[in-house]
Amino acid sequence: MKNVIKLIVIAASVIAISNTSFAQATATASASANIITPITISKTVDMNFGNVAVSATLSGTAVLAPAGTRTTGGGGGVTLPATNGTVSAASFTVSGQASYTYAITLPSSCTITDGASHSMTVNAFTSSLGSTGTLSSGGTQTLNVGATLNVAAGQASGAYTNATGVPVTVNYN
Repeated sequence: MKNVIKLIVIAASVIAISNTSFAQATATASASANIITPITISKTVDMNFGNVAVSATLSGTAVLAPAGTRTTGGGGGVTLPATNGTVSAASFTVSGQASYTYAITLPSSCTITDGASHSMTVNAFTSSLGSTGTLSSGGTQTLNVGATLNVAAGQASGAYTNATGVPVTVNYN
C-alpha cells in the first residue's frame, strides 16, 4: 500500500512539474498612425455656356469642353453667336497630401431654370483629368469640368441658372 501511495505522489509531482513547463509567453507590438492632409475641393470658376441661339423648330445641344471651348450638336437647333457672352468651364482647386491620387465623381445631370417655368438639362459632364487626378508635390491640382446643355426647340429666352450648384466630389484612392 505504501508503494501505491508513493506512486500516486510521484505521478502527481510529475503532472505538476509538466504543467509549469507550459508557461505563457508574452510579446508586445507598437501601434502607430500617419495622419495625412485631408483632401479638399474649392470652386474657382462657375460653369457658363455663354450665349446660345435656338431654332424655333429644332432642338440641339451646346457642348462645353473642360478647356472652355464650345461646339454644337444634337438635332442642329443650336448655334453659337459671334457674341459669345461669358464662356467658361467650371474650375476647381483640389488640395491635399502631396503626390496622392484621388478619384473624381461628376454628377449625372442637373437642371437649370430661368426662374419661371422654363428649364434645360445639363448632362454628360467631363473632367480635364478623366476619372482620377494626382496632386502635385505641393499638394494641389486644377480640375476643369465641362458638360452638355440640352436645348429644346423654341426654348424660351432668358438667363438660366442652377440654384443648387453642380456637385463635384473627390476622394483619395
